[in-house]
Amino acid sequence: MPATAFPSRLLGPELVLSGSLGKRVDVLVIGLATGSDGPEALVGAGVDEQVLADLVDDLQSVGATGKVEELTRVPAPTELPVSSVLAVGLGAADEIDAEQVRKSAGVAARALSGVTTAATTLSDTDLGAAAEGFYLGAYDFGEFKSKSAPDGDGLPLARVELLVESPRAKTSKDALARSAAIAEAVATARELVNTPPSHLFPSEFAARAKAVGTAAGLTVKVLDEKQLAKAGFGGIIGVGQGSSRPPRLVQMTYSAKKRRGVKKVALVGKGVTFDTGGISIKPAAGMENMTSDMGGAAAVVATVVLAAKLGLPVDVTAWVPMAENMPSATAQRPGDVLTQYDGTTVEVINTDAEGRLILADAILRACEDAPDYLIDTATLTGAQVVALGNRTPGVMGTDEFRDRVAAISQEVGENAWPMPLPAELRTDLKSRVADLANVTSHRSGGMLAAAIFLKEFVADGVQWAHIDVAGPAFNTGGPFGYTGKGGTGVPVRTMISVLEDIADHG
Repeated sequence: MPATAFPSRLLGPELVLSGSLGKRVDVLVIGLATGSDGPEALVGAGVDEQVLADLVDDLQSVGATGKVEELTRVPAPTELPVSSVLAVGLGAADEIDAEQVRKSAGVAARALSGVTTAATTLSDTDLGAAAEGFYLGAYDFGEFKSKSAPDGDGLPLARVELLVESPRAKTSKDALARSAAIAEAVATARELVNTPPSHLFPSEFAARAKAVGTAAGLTVKVLDEKQLAKAGFGGIIGVGQGSSRPPRLVQMTYSAKKRRGVKKVALVGKGVTFDTGGISIKPAAGMENMTSDMGGAAAVVATVVLAAKLGLPVDVTAWVPMAENMPSATAQRPGDVLTQYDGTTVEVINTDAEGRLILADAILRACEDAPDYLIDTATLTGAQVVALGNRTPGVMGTDEFRDRVAAISQEVGENAWPMPLPAELRTDLKSRVADLANVTSHRSGGMLAAAIFLKEFVADGVQWAHIDVAGPAFNTGGPFGYTGKGGTGVPVRTMISVLEDIADHG
């Protein structure tokens, strides 16, 4: 896939507003809630209430209950210009929120593989959540398949009519535009993560970031290995020196035009395009999943582009270090000492703790521009999965901003959790020969120790949050909600919502 064409295809279905069922619709998707007397249909625009009531009777007769994400499909009544109706469960009516609408829409979208066009009443409950759920639920990475079929049933859903009372209202159009842009950004991050390392290595990743950034009107600069060495980015060079495919550092800048006094935000994302562990090599089992070790970088690239598309009144600069961590005759060794961008020396005890080395360089460079806020995100530690599981990111950093980021993440359904930075762990990063060691001598608190290492490179006065998404960025299990197997796009929705919050409240 040529970098200049990225993304080379529509990453989700076309989303359109409608006040009534169109002639092109194949399937109608409705929401069912559980009730004391059986399932209840959520009343939606574009469908007669009596027709809905009759549909509920038909659905109940074949076992529908309305429980969360339950799917039931029946032939459509003659009053509806569709071939069938798909009911998706939303659970108890008084507990339905945006995230449940998003999840149920995603489940429905996956079930409609092979269907060309669907319409839904879920959009009358929460337009934005329904749009995001259908788009992301239908996403399928088909770049290397002879036929793009997520479940073997046919092509992904191509078009969704979102039924609302006032499809021409500015509020509806604005809500759809925002949610469609967010969904496309999440899917873009997924697309990057899912691209195999044979096709996404540092120079290619940099080229794709430049292509998508330039197309969005960003200023993009790429430093190659010679420029990195000359400028003193020892962490990025050290991690990448074992690979035949040299590292890069990408700077992507969005400026809020003709607006003074806006806040400056730096985004930093770990972009290890493949991580063998280097000389401290990983076990073979599951190593193929290390194609996802640039998930933080993918999310940052997608987020800064999204900020530009939404025209947020905030200045955002993304710093994206990219490297491939390989074992070879030129690779760094356990016991080597490298020098970070600010002159700090680091003893590399474990070459598999490489993400913090490239992040440190990028954080240092980002802080030179005196941002008000800095968010870095990375698939950084296996300890994150041990502590919080595969779906809950850990957030560390300056207390106030850490809690703000975690709260926003929970509001948008990415569910990050605030974690501490215990002072005693800093002592365990002391080195015998250098200013710092890149790991402690024990396994306790590994996620926290990695963040404490990064803290050493964050400038005083900068509000900082570090989001560890080692598990949440890549789904190795079965599909759930609006998330398929592979790249998830976490934490794009968290970061863009934080940027919006900063734009609104400073």
